[in-house]
Amino acid sequence: MNITTFDPLIVSKDADSAISVFEALGFAKTHSPVTQTGSGEVSTARMKNEEGFHIDIAQVDEVPQDYVIIRMNVDDFDAAYNILKEHGFTNTRGDDTLDTQSSKEVTMVSPSGFRIALVKHIKSE
Repeated sequence: MNITTFDPLIVSKDADSAISVFEALGFAKTHSPVTQTGSGEVSTARMKNEEGFHIDIAQVDEVPQDYVIIRMNVDDFDAAYNILKEHGFTNTRGDDTLDTQSSKEVTMVSPSGFRIALVKHIKSE
């Protein structure tokens, strides 16, 4: 299993404010995908600075306060999922995953509450 991306993801009900902070720190938006989830659409700004650091900021209206997740893209979703489960992480969706045309995703939570957004991008043929 290879990790292809590893960066912080800020989940906020006021993503524009967080985006403006990171723009002031020298980050620029590279793209802004919208993902259909089980409870609606989530808009995410992918940002990068000149040194190559990335941060993602997601607009999620239902959260009571901002929180940070580590986003980890992998080439073998099942292997990564099993490693996290073996270390006590649980899937916030039970045993379900979010499957879209472009990715397979799930949020995993450690026993202490630390979250990892596990993602495998599906490449178009």
